[in-house]
Amino acid sequence: MILPDKNITLSNSLIGLGSKILIELSTPQTVSSLWEKVYKRYLEIRTFERFVLTLDLLYIMGLIEFENGIIKRIMK
Repeated sequence: MILPDKNITLSNSLIGLGSKILIELSTPQTVSSLWEKVYKRYLEIRTFERFVLTLDLLYIMGLIEFENGIIKRIMK
């Protein structure tokens, strides 16, 4: 589920979904506005649960941060 394998395509893995979310985070936004954008644009997300799991993965990897209700992409 996190990484693609013979049964899970890259676009359906959390890593693949994370790359799409990072593209949408070119500007800092609230969780709800990001969810609305991503849900309409990428059918692979499908559920809010997958969206949150992907955000969790990006946070653990140190690629995003959450402050005062705003999600920001961390540039390294």
